[in-house]
Amino acid sequence: MKKPISAFWLAAIALMFGSSAAIASEQHLRLIDRLDRPRDGYCIDIPGTPGNLRTDIPLFAHNCKAGLPPDAAVVFTPEGYIRFPGPDKCVTIAGVNQGALPGAAAMLADCGTSSMFFNAANFQRFELKDDGKLVLGNSNLCLAVGSASAATYSSADRWRTLFVDDCDTADARLSRWEFITP
Repeated sequence: MKKPISAFWLAAIALMFGSSAAIASEQHLRLIDRLDRPRDGYCIDIPGTPGNLRTDIPLFAHNCKAGLPPDAAVVFTPEGYIRFPGPDKCVTIAGVNQGALPGAAAMLADCGTSSMFFNAANFQRFELKDDGKLVLGNSNLCLAVGSASAATYSSADRWRTLFVDDCDTADARLSRWEFITP
């Protein structure tokens, strides 16, 4: 089993070789606890299929897939963005003005976008903590999955909701992540 590359080393590589070095490092963002998927675990995912990605609806956690398809490959940038290179969009937490609330959905939006009532810096930048929590910048909200799972189109596949939760009270089994290369 390959060891995950930490955010620290991704940032160090990017500083040494420029930001293009981080772009080359597509990975899965996988929940550390495998929950009811002991063989593959749960990874952040875009609903749809590689030819028909639904970037207009919330993201979810899906059992991790083999390889790095465009609906599951992410890059954790030195600036703290979780970017999907396929659609060239970043994980964005639903919020208004300066902040989000516990339970807010994770969705996709253009990286660094800003508009009235929405400043991407408040909703797109994350910090990976040593304990595996992905904390939304300038908040105490962590990326988490729901406690229940359900089958997708195939009974062999499962999905869970993806949202932010209060870092102090979030169940660690549902809110600790790692970047891994499949």
